[in-house]
Amino acid sequence: MTDDLATFYTAGYSLADREEGMRMGRWRALGARTKAAHARTLSTRAGLRPERVVEIGCGDGSLLQELALAWPDATFDGFEISPPAIEIARSRGIPGAGRLETYDGSRVPAEDKAYDLAVLSHVLEHVPHPASLLREAARVATRVLVEVPLEDNRSAARPAKRAEAARIGHLHALNRDDVRGWIDGAGLKVTGELSDPLPFAHHAFFAQDAVARAKAAVKWGVRTAAWKISPQGGERFFTVHYAVMAEH
Repeated sequence: MTDDLATFYTAGYSLADREEGMRMGRWRALGARTKAAHARTLSTRAGLRPERVVEIGCGDGSLLQELALAWPDATFDGFEISPPAIEIARSRGIPGAGRLETYDGSRVPAEDKAYDLAVLSHVLEHVPHPASLLREAARVATRVLVEVPLEDNRSAARPAKRAEAARIGHLHALNRDDVRGWIDGAGLKVTGELSDPLPFAHHAFFAQDAVARAKAAVKWGVRTAAWKISPQGGERFFTVHYAVMAEH
């Protein structure tokens, strides 16, 4: 299964169409800015300014680059199963970057408690054994930041949505209880959490014309309003991003 994942994500970071590759790079950069904002918020709430950070499943380094801007005094390692993604990450010149390496997708090549913070951002929904990888993150760091899309809802259960989730490599449709259960199983406790229906720019990114952008605006407006009224209630109907800070 790990070999299959490596092949899948190697292909994803090796698009032959240059224009499509650049567009996906912009999409990952947009997502990284939002993910980094979530990381900053939860770290501030926890009174944490990490000095040693590892991102497990770091992709092309987009998030590491944003985190380096947020925490300029920290050092950053990143591990990823896709060799092309790691090559892109290395080419970024990320401030404070140390080890940017491929790994086997299961065992992080680091000592116990080597880091102040381990980041698993939009990774657990992609791997066959999320609980095991979360335990590995807890082994190498004193605190763990997890972010996932919560896709156990009515909208995401539609056949077209499930097909799209499968196309981009989502193996699990998660809810809060799934994430919290894995955190408990890793010997961690939740110290902070947040959810986000995402800014308009995310919903409109792939819109090709004015009509599509208008539809995206309506979708964003309805979801944001519902989420503000009842964040957890809204999660039963549409997907939000859920970030959790946990510690030993």
